[in-house]
Amino acid sequence: MNQKLPYDEAEARAFWTLKMDEALEFQETMRTYPVEDCGEPLVSLRDAADGLDVEFSTSMINDCHPRVYFCREGLIASFQAVARAMNERGWMLKVEDGYRSPTMQRAQSHNPKHFDLVLKMAMWELGGAVPEPEFLLRRMSAVIATRCRVGTHVSGSAIDISVFDRSTRQELPRGGRGPTYVEISERTPMDSPFITADERENRVKITTLFQEHGWKEYPWEFWHYSQGDCYVEYLTKSGKPSRYGPIDFDGTNSTPIDLVEADKLLESVAFYEKQMTAALARLQVV
Repeated sequence: MNQKLPYDEAEARAFWTLKMDEALEFQETMRTYPVEDCGEPLVSLRDAADGLDVEFSTSMINDCHPRVYFCREGLIASFQAVARAMNERGWMLKVEDGYRSPTMQRAQSHNPKHFDLVLKMAMWELGGAVPEPEFLLRRMSAVIATRCRVGTHVSGSAIDISVFDRSTRQELPRGGRGPTYVEISERTPMDSPFITADERENRVKITTLFQEHGWKEYPWEFWHYSQGDCYVEYLTKSGKPSRYGPIDFDGTNSTPIDLVEADKLLESVAFYEKQMTAALARLQVV
């Protein structure tokens, strides 16, 4: 990071390291969380939003994969309830992402923008040193799911969101330095102390609204909410297995992905080493 921070950089760095280690430990735990997929089909979120003031991002994953705005059928009513409650409050829900196929999830690691951000944060964390590929893989695993087994977008149970004022169409600030989605910094965790009081209040209000309709926030990203998956059952200590596991969806039909297969890394350490070389060149790091 080259910009001057409005708070103590050492504290921010320590917080980032703590949260990345927490997120990685959580992801490792999710690799063995019980899954008993209920077999629910995926249903269109766009169709479900008919009659509601909801927007859907037109961005693409890695500039080549159109986003797939579908989620499990059992989540549709609560999605509509959230969107309706936001409209009644004078807000508009913008869905940034929904279901991701394994190919789309893999593409997250190929996105130069995201890759460079994670690399820059790793170098900042290490005091400017270039990380080993294994370290970068650990940080990438904390920020972007590197196995379908733990990627709740792949299970069709998660959405990424932003929220806007209905009258002004201005985004409610939640702590991003630029466009909120995606922020990769010490401001990313839901409980980050490095945001303003207004930004924190917006996070709390939005999260409370989602919780009232059965959704659970992901503690390490302020835009990710899900239901019925391994994240939620573990975080709420329900004692229940995840009812939504990783699936492959062809636009019509969904097929459960074998959990052993889903637990494999989407990309190898060698891939990260090669990507780091290209990223360092882009960032002009010698």
